[in-house]
Amino acid sequence: MQRYVAEFIGTFWLVLGGCGSAVLAAAFPEVGIGLLGVSLAFGLTVLTMAFAIGHISGCHLNPAVSVGLWIGGRFEGRDLLPYVMAQVLGAIAAAGVLFVVASGQPGFAIDPAAAGAFATNGFGTHSPGGYSLVSALVIEVVLTALFLFVILGATDNRAPDGLAPIAIGLCLTLIHLISIPVTNTSVNPARSTGMALFVGGAAVQQLWLFWVAPVVGALLGALSYRWVGQR
Repeated sequence: MQRYVAEFIGTFWLVLGGCGSAVLAAAFPEVGIGLLGVSLAFGLTVLTMAFAIGHISGCHLNPAVSVGLWIGGRFEGRDLLPYVMAQVLGAIAAAGVLFVVASGQPGFAIDPAAAGAFATNGFGTHSPGGYSLVSALVIEVVLTALFLFVILGATDNRAPDGLAPIAIGLCLTLIHLISIPVTNTSVNPARSTGMALFVGGAAVQQLWLFWVAPVVGALLGALSYRWVGQR
């Protein structure tokens, strides 16, 4: 139970920090942090939580990561469903907090038809850059695969001790720098689910892609590292 609670708190922090920076600070008048700031915020949430709970739960914070670590032989299958449930609930709770905070600003309203509304993920007219379903599918699969490859490599017992959180956090930052214009960056089904539930409409209708693509990518990344990194 301690591990599940740690995953809930960790995923809550990821969504609150990453999506919160996008909702509250990205375009704030005159001092907005922009795409670079949002990308860094996501990386920092993982980096800080990896040091805080990595020794408790492994700091997955992401159903795709849990699936990838299971396929990679680093995680027990019996814990997969409880981890995913804790991660999704943590993401929903953080999205709820962000909604309460954001709604305190005069004139606040969520337009479900707007691309990236309330930091949601999407493709087509709901992609920040208008990218197609195929573009979204490819970028989410490829980047999640590489994310798992980095995670498995950085946490290998042959890797330098104590530096895995830095490598993983910077990897997630880079992932966001690449793909925010395409899908608003998911690579994390829990993060996508939490925000989409407060927007509805197309954000929920397109949510399937942000479960399927990251999980497929995680499988590919884990299998690739198992082959490349085998002894």
